[in-house]
Amino acid sequence: MHSPPTAEAAVAEELAVVRPGLVSRYAAELPGARAAVLTRLWRALAHEPLPWLTDRADGPDGLTLRLADGRRLHGPRPDPYATAAYVRAVRLDEVAYDDPARLMTDLAVAHGSAFAVELGHSVASLALSRAGAPEPSATWPVHDWEWERRVVDGHPYHPGCRSRPGFSVAEQLAYGPEHGPLVRLGLLAVAAGECLMTGGWPDELRDGERLLVPTHPWQAEHVLKRTCDTGIDARPLMSLRTLELPGAFDEPCGPHVKTALSARLTSSVRDISVTSVAVSATLSAFAQTLAARLDGLLHITRTLGAVTANSPDIAAVLRESPQAYAAPGSGERVVPVAALSTTGLSDSPAWLADFTRLALTVGLRLLDLGVALEAHGQNLLVVLSATGAPVRLVYRDLADIRVSPARLARHGIPVPELTGRLVTDDVTALRRKLFGSLVAGSLAGTAGSAAALRGALQSAVPDLPRTPDLVALVEEPVPAKALTLMRLSPGAPGDQWTGLPNPLR
Repeated sequence: MHSPPTAEAAVAEELAVVRPGLVSRYAAELPGARAAVLTRLWRALAHEPLPWLTDRADGPDGLTLRLADGRRLHGPRPDPYATAAYVRAVRLDEVAYDDPARLMTDLAVAHGSAFAVELGHSVASLALSRAGAPEPSATWPVHDWEWERRVVDGHPYHPGCRSRPGFSVAEQLAYGPEHGPLVRLGLLAVAAGECLMTGGWPDELRDGERLLVPTHPWQAEHVLKRTCDTGIDARPLMSLRTLELPGAFDEPCGPHVKTALSARLTSSVRDISVTSVAVSATLSAFAQTLAARLDGLLHITRTLGAVTANSPDIAAVLRESPQAYAAPGSGERVVPVAALSTTGLSDSPAWLADFTRLALTVGLRLLDLGVALEAHGQNLLVVLSATGAPVRLVYRDLADIRVSPARLARHGIPVPELTGRLVTDDVTALRRKLFGSLVAGSLAGTAGSAAALRGALQSAVPDLPRTPDLVALVEEPVPAKALTLMRLSPGAPGDQWTGLPNPLR
């Protein structure tokens, strides 16, 4: 019997059929993709509470990890905030590994085989993404989708940064934002009486008594098993399932539509639950009230409307474009934080300190009021002046924030009618939500190293009010999701966490 081809070989074979002109570039990108995924995996091995690792020992030539069975794994001293691919190989006993999938296979830990398959897909898809991405340009983009296609490598710290199981090579090329496609969204007609709708729904997405639900073509083919008679062209954004619609719908910029896409991307299936549609208008109105308390430093994109056919498989959410918050004629640009590293701005310590000060000011003030944002580089955007200075923030997608009724009440803010996982007064949960996404995510990913993050925090923190939340940020380990542990714990629901070394200590 022949072994099935590796993910790298399988992608090469399909690419030779659907886009032969990319084959050589794909092959050239594979070593760098392996190093990028291996670097992320090594970060997890060094810092996550993996049960089969019993000891971690720093030495003059790097870090040595002891496995429960006595084997030793050795690699470079890890930087938990590095975004560059600096790990080219690690040694398991005396054998060197440059392939993260092969390493995970030979570690032979519980659930490791399935995760190894994901790592193989992540490497192959990352190489494909890099091969198909445009050449870097010094000219800054104009449209939202142009900024977001610059985020080629996906999540800066997740080993499954580009794992797209269930997507063929042809589908990755057709739907991945880094490839710059125009995606034909289906418009699925559903009787209005069979839908739950909150907010408004534009006339352009109605057909008499029926609502037209924008439907991702992957969802239509693989989940709904049906075709749509009509459609609309859109540009995919970095989350893949959210797309920029043409400039219409009475908005100054084309709105964004989050579509149902029942595929597991990176870690989980991120559907649009019936509950999230039901509370979307309440959350949007509540968010505008909070943003008004931030002295103009924060905008939160409005939810224009949400609809579901009482199923997470058929649902959509319309949001205004973040570009609506650039002052007309000012030369301002609204840039996703995940794309800041492509601008060169963060190479300046002074600029990075200014951005860090702005982000922490907004995040901590909002946390004190009673809301913890999921402020990672995809949800958080920054308004840059014509000279590139960070002047305001924009936040989008309220589906995973946390709201503290006790903190809201302390400030005399009416508590919205929300239930479930959105609501908590647990201080640890609130701080994990904000610090894990903002500090271990947005700020670390923009800084690119522990040293750069340390310098930015040292400059920014003295200017901030010394609240209990700030003290925790300065003195305690920085919370971060234990992303690899979560993938190796399929029976454990919810997020799992680790603490990263605090760059200020």
